[in-house]
Amino acid sequence: MRFLNRFHRAVAAATLTVVAIALSPAAMAGDQDFTLVNQTGVEIHKLYTSPHSSDEWEEDVLGKDTLDDGESLDISFGKKEKVAHWDLRIEDEHGTAITWENLNLTEISELTLHYKNGKAWADVK
Repeated sequence: MRFLNRFHRAVAAATLTVVAIALSPAAMAGDQDFTLVNQTGVEIHKLYTSPHSSDEWEEDVLGKDTLDDGESLDISFGKKEKVAHWDLRIEDEHGTAITWENLNLTEISELTLHYKNGKAWADVK
């Protein structure tokens, strides 16, 4: 009888461990999660993402916030999101926009945006 009690406790502990791992932030994170770093020299007022295959932009990721030059932002996707290739659009306070297309976010953990002398580029990690 003692063996069965110990066995049931061990099974319960193992089950709780599996559930805790499954519900951890890392397990809930999407494969497309990345950190966006603003090195454009301007404050970003709007930030949009959209699957590359879409003709419409998703909602503004920043909402009422802004992303100052030199700041970073962690962008998360749902675990069920399967699209790998995304487009990204930023706008400054005047509505001037820059777009990066066909970013494979499953291979990018950090995206650093730059803008200088009329040219925009992104460094990826």
